[in-house]
Amino acid sequence: MIQFNKLDKLKQKLDAFRPLPPEIVSNLHEDLVLRWTYHSNAIEGNTLTLKETKVALEGITIGGKTMQEHFEVINHREAIFFVEDLVRKNETLSEWHITSIHQLILKNIDDRNAGTYRKTNVIISGADHIPPDAVQVQSEMQRFVNWYQTGAKSLHPVERAARVHADFVKIHPFVDGNGRTSRLLMNLELMKSGFPPVILPVEKRLEYYEALDTAHTKNNYDPFLTLVSDIVESGFRPYWHALGVNP
Repeated sequence: MIQFNKLDKLKQKLDAFRPLPPEIVSNLHEDLVLRWTYHSNAIEGNTLTLKETKVALEGITIGGKTMQEHFEVINHREAIFFVEDLVRKNETLSEWHITSIHQLILKNIDDRNAGTYRKTNVIISGADHIPPDAVQVQSEMQRFVNWYQTGAKSLHPVERAARVHADFVKIHPFVDGNGRTSRLLMNLELMKSGFPPVILPVEKRLEYYEALDTAHTKNNYDPFLTLVSDIVESGFRPYWHALGVNP
């Protein structure tokens, strides 16, 4: 069983500094949007480097890179802004929110499938888990949202965020963009509970995929919870640096 006491203490320490100075909030936010966008897209195969991602976010086209890769960067930023707006409004997660996030992810890339549940069966490359048949996606998503609105409330916020990610991606409701959407949903949950959003580094991609597959095929969430707990802890570090304090 994962112990969340350490993360709760880190959050309490950060809460003591809130509200943070506006210049720190602005600086941290710009860095977060860049690194979150870079790593989440890189996990899915986007070849833009961190610096190229920064330039693309400034509206400059990178030579030798596809338009799709540029759209993936711009779209992800828009999806982050949408998620942050949901946090501000403290809205309860719904299927509409999920499809709206996905629609932003695939905007100008695959408009036909953007925000629409898949109508074909899929396999996840390299994974043992096989997502449910397309005809089951609608009912599985309804069950997922019902669980979120009932049973999930009793979980620690970090566990709830991890389960939202893992259980959503287990259904794999969209043809493409499930990974990016799931990481946005995880951070939506963390931010609503006052935790900093996390960045799942592309360097941990293999560990990430293996932990998800273990959760999906063996119903053992511990490796994934451990991974998420570690990156949640890392999510506090930029704040300590900006504030000049030792955790």
